[in-house]
Amino acid sequence: MPPMTLTPDRSSFCGDRLRVARVFNGLSQAELGARIEVTHASISQVENGLRFPSDTVVERLSATLGFAPGFFFSPVKSEFREEECHFRRRKTAPVTVRSRVLSTGTLFVELLDVLERSVNLPAYNVPTIRAGAPEEIEVAAEKVRQLWGLGTNAPIKNVARALERAGIVIARFEASAGKIDAFSRHGARGIIVLNTDKESISRARFDKSHEAAHLVLHAGLDHSEEQESQADRFASAFLMPRRAFAAEFPRFTGPVRLESLIPLKERWRASIAAMVRRAHDLRLISAAQYQAAYKQYSARGWARAGEPAEPPDEAPEVVPLAFSVLEQQGVSKAEVLRKLAWTPRILSRVAPDVLPPEEPEGGNIIPFPQIKTRRRIRP
Repeated sequence: MPPMTLTPDRSSFCGDRLRVARVFNGLSQAELGARIEVTHASISQVENGLRFPSDTVVERLSATLGFAPGFFFSPVKSEFREEECHFRRRKTAPVTVRSRVLSTGTLFVELLDVLERSVNLPAYNVPTIRAGAPEEIEVAAEKVRQLWGLGTNAPIKNVARALERAGIVIARFEASAGKIDAFSRHGARGIIVLNTDKESISRARFDKSHEAAHLVLHAGLDHSEEQESQADRFASAFLMPRRAFAAEFPRFTGPVRLESLIPLKERWRASIAAMVRRAHDLRLISAAQYQAAYKQYSARGWARAGEPAEPPDEAPEVVPLAFSVLEQQGVSKAEVLRKLAWTPRILSRVAPDVLPPEEPEGGNIIPFPQIKTRRRIRP
């Protein structure tokens, strides 16, 4: 149970904050009401600003939802809303699942806001490029790689690091048994959220690149189904630049031998499924070869059980680095939590990667500029 503190004036209670905390915990209004011994209608009225809770009810809310009482007495600054975000597997994800990950995203942005007041994060360097046709998207991906210093003739060793160095912040947290692979939100700083349940690192690299495509191609646009195929094409071109990839892809006179693509996967760190699709898009294999390859892929059980030769994990680094820098300056996680009015349990769910990152491999991984503190976080 979080420590009790004197609550501010009840009239400053923020119903939106209660709703975010409730949804984050996966509770309906009726379920929360039952736990703190008030009616469903009372919870609804508090969330809608029609009544203010007593100090006793605030303490019960705090104990049940895992936030310090002060959490509920300030406005929500930047709430994640569904219309602002691009979801992968959106159609198959229940509304309750989407709402829960959106509430987690809202909390993550609050954490990021507190960190940015005291730590200089990488500058946001994501261009807006309007591209729709395949050739336009290929060119857009090449431009972005060049802008980020990745070139167009070699694999990207660490996609997460490349994106975060460009100012995109990556978060990952549990998204309900794979119902959502990833989603992104455009804003002053683009954010990509990944599902920690994702077991395939090569597919997670594609997901990150797909969401980066939305930030580049679709910022400020209404969502459409066509955007998903455009983002897939961008992700393929970003991970596997056409000229370099085509030069290395084996030439098959007959069926595509999937095992022969494993060395290529180990080099490019893209899934075999993505490489086969890329080869088809670049006309390196025929439609018949492509269809036969996918039948072979399914027969091996790779779509369900996973592919061999997966690359190493790519953990988000910006937020863990920010915490590390603050701790070097004498600012503990506990101080950050007090500022947010969170308990450690909330932090572990919103940002499970807040640990010092391991030193990455060599290659075309561009190191971060030094992240420095601005000023001390004050409670």
